[in-house]
Amino acid sequence: MSTVTLTDNQWFKMVTFLRQGKGVYVGNETKLRRFLEAVLWITRSGAQWRLLPEKFGNWNSVYKRFARWCDNGIWDQMHQHFVDDPDMEHLILDSTIVRAIPVLPGLKKRRGAGRASPGAKSGWL
Repeated sequence: MSTVTLTDNQWFKMVTFLRQGKGVYVGNETKLRRFLEAVLWITRSGAQWRLLPEKFGNWNSVYKRFARWCDNGIWDQMHQHFVDDPDMEHLILDSTIVRAIPVLPGLKKRRGAGRASPGAKSGWL
């Protein structure tokens, strides 16, 4: 499954929310879905707006609409609405907290514990 396109279930939930929202112009649903998928592509790829593939439309138009939604707080409203409904389809494990060797960070060395010779005790508490 692609992580850039919305499933029909996700799309239905989003468009239902956006129709009820104040200050959100839904208009053509096909163009709205393409806009949302363009924003997903940008956020998931980390690319510059200018590198947005043409299939999503003009990058500058997509960016302007994205910025307008930011200014109007639409993204914040959407986040607050969907935060209690995670899909749990994709989970991310941040490897910066996973250690290959169990080490206690910040643990102080014993006094006089320098280089350990083979067979010597470790300098860690």
